[in-house]
Amino acid sequence: MHATSAVVFLGLLLFAGGAAAQGNTASGGGARRIELGPDDSGALVEVAVSPGLSTMLLFDSELAQEGVDLDERGVFSIVDVGRMTMRLVPSAKVIPGEKFRLSVRFRDGAAPPSASILLTAHPARADTVVEVYRNTRTVESYRQETKEARAEAQRCQEESARLVSEHGAPGGLAGLLAVGGVDVNGVAGRDVTKTISSDSKSALQPFKVQSYRSTGRVALEVFLTGLRGDQPWTAKGAALRGLQGTELKVLRVWQESPIASGGIGRLVVEAEASAESARGPFSFKLWEADGQRTVTISNVTFP
Repeated sequence: MHATSAVVFLGLLLFAGGAAAQGNTASGGGARRIELGPDDSGALVEVAVSPGLSTMLLFDSELAQEGVDLDERGVFSIVDVGRMTMRLVPSAKVIPGEKFRLSVRFRDGAAPPSASILLTAHPARADTVVEVYRNTRTVESYRQETKEARAEAQRCQEESARLVSEHGAPGGLAGLLAVGGVDVNGVAGRDVTKTISSDSKSALQPFKVQSYRSTGRVALEVFLTGLRGDQPWTAKGAALRGLQGTELKVLRVWQESPIASGGIGRLVVEAEASAESARGPFSFKLWEADGQRTVTISNVTFP
């Protein structure tokens, strides 16, 4: 695709005022911290899991092996309980939105003597590492939490500044230049329809996929058809995950209109990515509001 036409095309998509746009923010890296107070034994803590993705629970106390209880244990591909760890991998049998109660008991008998965790299935996201603390925290842990809080605050400030900047920017090519989304090299485009592969269980099948890359951004234009089910399908969120498990930060999901049975739909997904992080291939996943019907496309690459 010619660079100039690609720039104008992407600019019109990303700055179209009349289209319905939906944002999606990728979960941040690092471990998630859960703290249990002396009276929190019966409190339910929600943790996200996803079919085929690993969730590691790290406890600061030794577990009583006989005190581990997991609902519907048979639908998990891996349930590996260690002395102070637990690794969970849901199988493809798990349906997005399903919830499973996990109860563990600690060997030392100190308060709280046990913990209850509600595992909630998501079509594409999982809490990768969850640290569960129940002992007195050290000064170092406070320092670490402060460091993480500052990093999160900085990320929120940068995101807010970006949104304010884009809101006040003009549309089209001028808008891309205004927010630094394109430089003199323009926008590179590639038709990846023949190299991708799609999951036969997906709610829709792609018949044309084109990828784009500009300064600090990538985008996918996807045409879908063959809807399974009678209810129209509208994308709620998206994820782009690399081979090493790295996930690009999705900035927006734009869909031309809901896709009806027998119809054809077009949508564009934009993500934040440097030239280094945009190196594929990537697994691309879309899901609707309730997460029941998903679309999975593999071997996605960018120019």
